[in-house]
Amino acid sequence: MKLSIFLKNNSNNTAILALIAFLIVSCETKTDQIPKSDLLTLPTITGRNVNSQFTDSGKIQLRFITPLIEQYSNKESQYSEFRQGLTAIFYDGKPTPAASVTGKYAKYTNNDNLWELKDSVVVINENNDKLETELLFWDQKKDLIFTDRFVKITTEDQIIQGFGFESDSRLKTRKIKKVTATITLDE
Repeated sequence: MKLSIFLKNNSNNTAILALIAFLIVSCETKTDQIPKSDLLTLPTITGRNVNSQFTDSGKIQLRFITPLIEQYSNKESQYSEFRQGLTAIFYDGKPTPAASVTGKYAKYTNNDNLWELKDSVVVINENNDKLETELLFWDQKKDLIFTDRFVKITTEDQIIQGFGFESDSRLKTRKIKKVTATITLDE
């Protein structure tokens, strides 16, 4: 009753009513739902600053370091993505590293057991042979690493460059498809 008297005596009735209406409408709760199709595009698991070790019989086999890992298991082709890079150090049960691989981007496809590494990929094996390329695939089932891009292999006494490459994962049986340079280093 007092409110109606107040409104009758006030010259700003319209402004006050507009303010009250605005407050009532703005307090309305709106919950937007995310469409199911959008949820399927989000990662199911995300890890930040991951530093994991894999062991066998108490001996370290692999050390795995990445700033960001995102696993997608809501899709038919499940995969893990490492958009900020990946470093893997292989020990083979020894206390010192036997090999390593780094890249600024990596993706692992579960169904195919296939790794894809991009951008500044460097592989170093137990003999300190170094492979450098911009794109490298590793088929774990076949124990095969390969690329159709430019590669540079630096060994103790040679630098070999070319386009296209295949090898076992230890870089022992390597084959460069189009060799562009072989440089022998003298001490």
